[in-house]
Amino acid sequence: MTPPHQEPPRSNRARSVPNPSSSTWGLGDVAAGILAAQVLSILVVGVVFAATNWSDTAEIPLWATGLLQVPLWCGLAGSVLYAARAKGNGVVAEFGLAGRVWDAPLGLALGTLCQLVVLPLLYWPVLSLLGRSTEDLAEPAEDLASRADGNAGWLLLALMVVVAAPLVEELFYRGLLLGALRKRGWGPWPAIIVSSAVFGAMHFQPLQFLGLFTFGVVLALLRTWQGRLGGAIWAHVGFNATTVVSLYLQA
Repeated sequence: MTPPHQEPPRSNRARSVPNPSSSTWGLGDVAAGILAAQVLSILVVGVVFAATNWSDTAEIPLWATGLLQVPLWCGLAGSVLYAARAKGNGVVAEFGLAGRVWDAPLGLALGTLCQLVVLPLLYWPVLSLLGRSTEDLAEPAEDLASRADGNAGWLLLALMVVVAAPLVEELFYRGLLLGALRKRGWGPWPAIIVSSAVFGAMHFQPLQFLGLFTFGVVLALLRTWQGRLGGAIWAHVGFNATTVVSLYLQA
């Protein structure tokens, strides 16, 4: 038996396991991420508009639109990486950036189902009550797609919408924000509802808010159920990819 005053040999020590309770990130990092994203976006957009002849967003080509998303993503992703590295044990331990083989087929199927079935059923009575049409609902996506010029443009659109956006947004909204609310002692459902509402509101598209909020709830439930972001990321990929493919086929 090892005497109480001596440490056991290094080879016999248990491997250190990250302790989530020791992390100090929280809602302050969420607020900092949102603020940084908006400030950086405004500054970069201001510089770009001052240096070009563009007078409104409709004149911005797709490649420039993609570049203008970078400051926004840097603010959101930067807050996640800072919180994970400086105040926690890394993005895997803190925010569940991990996956399993079955996350891809499950997530893709769920995201596609939400886009093709859940949202149309959800908006059918809403659009009738508001006197709006499905064309109004699809206008932001169609506007973005209309700027795609050739296969290179569509590839850039896919990289923006199908690859970058799901990864950054899941890390921030279902990783940092949802996790911060739970750390504050919020129950699963209040945290899911609030994080989904923030997710929908931050897209600044009033008519699309209901659909984004609903899909945010689906993603948050998946994150909570799995205990990782893999399924939610793939569901987000499937959701956005369905829109891109549909617009490409209609072009």
